[in-house]
Amino acid sequence: MCSTCGCSSQASGGVTITKIGEEENHVHLSAGGHEHHHEAGNGHHHHHHHHEADGNHHHHAHPDAQEPAPVKTVLELERDIMQKNDLLAERNRGYFEAKNMLALNLVSSPGSGKTSLLERTLVDLQAEVNCFVIEGDQQTSNDARRIAKTNAPVVQINTGKGCHLDAAMIHKALKQLAPTDDSLLFIENVGNLVCPALFDLGEGARVVIISVTEGDDKPLKYPDMFHTADLCIINKMDLLPYVDFDVAKAREYALRVNHHLAFIELSATTGQGMEQWYDWLREQRLALRN
Repeated sequence: MCSTCGCSSQASGGVTITKIGEEENHVHLSAGGHEHHHEAGNGHHHHHHHHEADGNHHHHAHPDAQEPAPVKTVLELERDIMQKNDLLAERNRGYFEAKNMLALNLVSSPGSGKTSLLERTLVDLQAEVNCFVIEGDQQTSNDARRIAKTNAPVVQINTGKGCHLDAAMIHKALKQLAPTDDSLLFIENVGNLVCPALFDLGEGARVVIISVTEGDDKPLKYPDMFHTADLCIINKMDLLPYVDFDVAKAREYALRVNHHLAFIELSATTGQGMEQWYDWLREQRLALRN
């Protein structure tokens, strides 16, 4: 149970990972992060109970029994989930390093324009670097289909009730995606500024995207996300004249939370500021070699 977001570890039972354009090729993950292909029959159900296994059979101990069975608290279960995630995140990180890949975790609220930003980026950079995408969403594959039209290989992760991607999902998705060396991987996380902040995916950098159509106090409302980010993109700058958004204030609030944060102001629609974003990506890729 992840008390932060209320999505239980059981929720990952509803996770599917699909290579878009090869619909038949998809994998279900059970709660323990185990793979279930469609033909997987019974015999796997025991995975779903791995967290409770610790002490359930002692429930009928006599009142005079010396020691109560150790039942894990929510905090302990949560720590187990995080430790397991961080271990897999390190494996992902080693994979990216070995393949000299820059992997980016893109996080934002719904409606920040992150998919539009990604579409434009993929089109503009396709002559320069091989780009791959892992698309996270609770239910649909609408965004992944938009991405597929840019010709970038894309794998869809549907998290079901889960409100974030985790390292196990990325680990499985990479097997389907099979990215090439020296490439650029964009992971578009589930639209939510709370839970994705907690889960390391093994990414090289974390990019938080906000838009001027949101409140400029976003960094104060969601400090963990801004604290863990490397870059903050302020999108939809073309709409600035029509909205009540103070760019200086948003930047100041974000810097209070994370004084190392870099900023890029751009518009994925008009293209304003996009070159600055591409330069940042080039710098990050160059840094991998050193």
